[in-house]
Amino acid sequence: MKFNYLIPLSGMVALSVLLSACSSSSGKSTTAMAPHASHQQHAPNGDLQETTSGLTKLPSFLDKQRPEIKQAYQVAASVADLLEWIPCYCGCGESAGHKSNKNCFIKEIKQDGSVVWDDHGTRCGVCLEIAVTSARLKQDGKTAKEIRAYIDQKYQKGYAKPTDTPLPA
Repeated sequence: MKFNYLIPLSGMVALSVLLSACSSSSGKSTTAMAPHASHQQHAPNGDLQETTSGLTKLPSFLDKQRPEIKQAYQVAASVADLLEWIPCYCGCGESAGHKSNKNCFIKEIKQDGSVVWDDHGTRCGVCLEIAVTSARLKQDGKTAKEIRAYIDQKYQKGYAKPTDTPLPA
């Protein structure tokens, strides 16, 4: 399935205005399952995680989110292989143990194709902006190295310490 992952300029403006920073977690650790879904659990930092059958099946925690956020998750799914090379600059490397921008949306893609989604991106404009910008640059024909250089340059000042993300080959 191919995703149409361009968010119109109005959607990007809405993302930028409405989501200017990540919300901080209380740091409480819980592994209690959500009462309505046995496939949901909380990560040690409080992020909600949910497993679905694959990248085309979005998690139910997006059901009550704004359309721009759902679309950003679709974007992240469509470029998950790219986002694992792109750092996030919201501080989630330290607060949530993320290794790349991919982890703001997807904790893991299992060998059977099922996906463990993370709700961190639903509360973080920096995460959303990096994913959507990376996808747009990929669509424009930029390489992973070029996209990484752009993101690193754009977010090097005024943002949190980046995730410890390896450079693309």
